[in-house]
Amino acid sequence: MADKTLAFDTLKVRAGYDSAEHNHAVAVPIYQTASYDLGSVERGEKLFGMTEPGFLYTRIGNPTVAVLEQRLAALDKASGAVAVASGMAAVTYALLNLAEGGGRILTTPRLYGGTFDALNHLYPKFGVHVDFVEDSDDPEAYRRAITPDTKAILIESISNPNSTVLDIESIARAAHDNGIPLVIDNTFATPYLFDSFAHGADIVIYSATKAIGGHGTTLGGLILENGKFDWAGGKFPHFEEPAYLLRDQETGRERSILEVFPESPFTARVRLNYLAYFGASLSPFDAFLLIQGIETLSERVAKQVATTRTIVDYLQKHERVSWVSHPFAEGNAYRELADKYFPKGAGAIFTFGFQGSEDQLKAFLDSVKLFSYHANVGDARSLIINSPKTTHSELNPQEQALAGIAPETIRLSIGLEDAGDLIADLEQAFAKAFVASLV
Repeated sequence: MADKTLAFDTLKVRAGYDSAEHNHAVAVPIYQTASYDLGSVERGEKLFGMTEPGFLYTRIGNPTVAVLEQRLAALDKASGAVAVASGMAAVTYALLNLAEGGGRILTTPRLYGGTFDALNHLYPKFGVHVDFVEDSDDPEAYRRAITPDTKAILIESISNPNSTVLDIESIARAAHDNGIPLVIDNTFATPYLFDSFAHGADIVIYSATKAIGGHGTTLGGLILENGKFDWAGGKFPHFEEPAYLLRDQETGRERSILEVFPESPFTARVRLNYLAYFGASLSPFDAFLLIQGIETLSERVAKQVATTRTIVDYLQKHERVSWVSHPFAEGNAYRELADKYFPKGAGAIFTFGFQGSEDQLKAFLDSVKLFSYHANVGDARSLIINSPKTTHSELNPQEQALAGIAPETIRLSIGLEDAGDLIADLEQAFAKAFVASLV
């Protein structure tokens, strides 16, 4: 889907777009249309018969959205990609596509709270069940937990909110030895910090709302595949089912998704089933905004990672901080794995323990001026939130403990402001919180 000789920074600006195909527009145009002229009866038959590429209806495909899909596919070296309306839509469509008809998803408790809650309480109502590996740091624990009905292993490359890192390649081997794919939510890392497919992923999910968009303006999600997993191995019969939609236009023979889309059957099946019929489509304008974000992805993330190192150093020396959870922190248990998998740095989102009372913690959060108090990450602005009460409030106390989320946890997402200014903001907030408690 892109020239493999080009470097990351070239691809993030150029991949998936040829201006000659779009009236020589320098920027990717916004194709704000619901549908497309078929041109002729003959061409219409070819489009609906999938013997000629083209666009039919924006719910399942749009030229602006296609550039976004192709650009992310180029950055991740993927064989196929499909964009959807949000990160949660990407998670949902990917997992339902795997466990359609019933099955189990094996995962870690260290997930975004919405993902955890959906897996635990919503998915079982659709016949999809979850098994949580409590000892998430032990790759063999995943291998032992796989059952005949397990359809996939799901992990986050960098966990939300504590920035823990798993032994990804070992977990991938456990999955592949049992004929199931590894699904990686690479939202925190982005393709700039982590090459998911090179380390064993079969499916990659993004909430493009976060660092890919990078400006806190736009919801979006993506699902990508590398075209290497054997979907005909017996565990996924729904990939081998003939479908009337995919019939040969000349003979009328019904074909499977594997026959028609051999290089990208997973994302094609998401597009033709879940996106087409459940309809969580990404709008052309939102795709345009996400493309703008991608063009500065490496510059933004590199600065945010560098500033994160400075903030971590400051916090781990602060008398009002009991711990800092980021591989940059001294003595962090995940430093070696982070050095292996994230040589450019393990992201710009992390947590720390506030050493004070609940009232002091609230006063601290109410006193910050540069840090924005809201539930997002990956923004150009620095963000702060008390995860146990917000982003992971769906988890009960036992589930939060299982996920390693202590009551005193505060999550930071480092933006593009000056590091010194951010430290000064935290310092004055600490001072106000503890002065107020003495009054």
